[in-house]
Amino acid sequence: MTAQNGKSVSLHYRGTLTDGTVFDESYGSEPLSFVIGSGLVIPGFEKGIIDMQVGEKRRIFIPAEEAYGKRTDELIIEFPNDSIPDEIHPQVGDVMQLQLTPENVVEVEVIELKDESVVFDANHKLADKDLTFEIELLSID
Repeated sequence: MTAQNGKSVSLHYRGTLTDGTVFDESYGSEPLSFVIGSGLVIPGFEKGIIDMQVGEKRRIFIPAEEAYGKRTDELIIEFPNDSIPDEIHPQVGDVMQLQLTPENVVEVEVIELKDESVVFDANHKLADKDLTFEIELLSID
């Protein structure tokens, strides 16, 4: 049996940037489990495990476009100070969660404090980054 769309898989992985920096890994903790095609992981990751067999190890390269995409100015969001709760005192560099709608919560970084507003960057921290993953497929259900 091989990993295919609709199959539930469990695997270990180590993700690195092009300079070799490890940005995430599952070794030493619980394996990652998900259904292929569910959109739970980035597109390039899903494509990279198709046809793997249990016990197989694979190294995949994922260009930024198939990972977290390119940075975009449309994800720079400015909120007036009076829309931020009084008990929150953002500082440049803070990472926060913003609830844009009842269903849409995004992680943002404070990038600028203005007299009347706060500017947030909602681009993913790995936007514009090409990624490499070492993957070990543990099971297919």
